[in-house]
Amino acid sequence: MTSSVFTGDVRQTLDQFRRSVDQLFDNFYGFPAETGRPQIVPGSQLMFTPAVETAWGDSYLNLRVIVPGVTQDSLKVTVQNNQLIIDGERKAPDGFEKNGFTQLAYGKFHAAVTLAPGLDVDKLNCRLHDGVLDIQIPVSEKMKPRQVQIQTGEQRKSISA
Repeated sequence: MTSSVFTGDVRQTLDQFRRSVDQLFDNFYGFPAETGRPQIVPGSQLMFTPAVETAWGDSYLNLRVIVPGVTQDSLKVTVQNNQLIIDGERKAPDGFEKNGFTQLAYGKFHAAVTLAPGLDVDKLNCRLHDGVLDIQIPVSEKMKPRQVQIQTGEQRKSISA
């Protein structure tokens, strides 16, 4: 009898703790913990943050920024203080402002990538296509890998002092 009462109390305490943690995450992220679906909390909205990928080649640094639904007019790319800065806004489609439910995030966004020294930012090239912003920055000649020739020959003798 006492073990079943004790088990019931523990189970009730754990359920209450789980509900408290779920409510904490609901308030913090705006997502119901049980369903994993976004929930619009009055006075707040989901924030859009674009994903950024980078890849080095022998001649270029390639960056890919995923910005679905963002137009060229809503996007700005600048280089300042050795940083590539991407600012923009992802706008909700017409008719989604009132009484709408969405699992997508909208709003202004900002992304900054610190660039390595030795990139030729004057020849930076951007292309927006199919919701993807491709950025290509050439690597300067002094940064490109070069092969160092290895010399062979007789060994030199050390001079004693």
